[in-house]
Amino acid sequence: MSASDDGAEAPVTAPAPPRADDWRLAAWRSLLRTHNHLWRELEHQLHVHGKIAMGSYDVLLQLAEAPGNRLRMSELAEAVLLSRSGLTRLVDRLQKEGLVQRQPDPEDARGMYTVLTGKGRDALRDASKVHLAGVAELVLDRLSDLELRQLHALMVKLDPMPSRSGR
Repeated sequence: MSASDDGAEAPVTAPAPPRADDWRLAAWRSLLRTHNHLWRELEHQLHVHGKIAMGSYDVLLQLAEAPGNRLRMSELAEAVLLSRSGLTRLVDRLQKEGLVQRQPDPEDARGMYTVLTGKGRDALRDASKVHLAGVAELVLDRLSDLELRQLHALMVKLDPMPSRSGR
């Protein structure tokens, strides 16, 4: 806040929302289109090679990177790119396939953990070969090291979960 001439605090106003013709919105739309394209292409590559779907890959990866390979459903919902209801259905399916299991939280009888199984780790490892080759082809091989560092810095700045952004 800044003080006015009479010593009173001047009100702080929020910046005006961008207008429809604001050039900055082109950057936003490009980000959305690029994300959608990359997700679809990686999903397609996994499908063509008979691997798990991207949503399943995302869930299993979050669990593989979590302490003890387990997360509470609320934590998992924060980390993945699915709605809570979509996540519940996906975790139910992954459990039926033996890729995850649910375990009660010993400290909270109402809470449940979703835990990566050995079969889930194997499925993730198997799919990661296709997934990582796709990431390299679509992104890593198309940008210089400097561009990748710049992209990383920008994404970290926008990341809602900075502790998981790989800083």
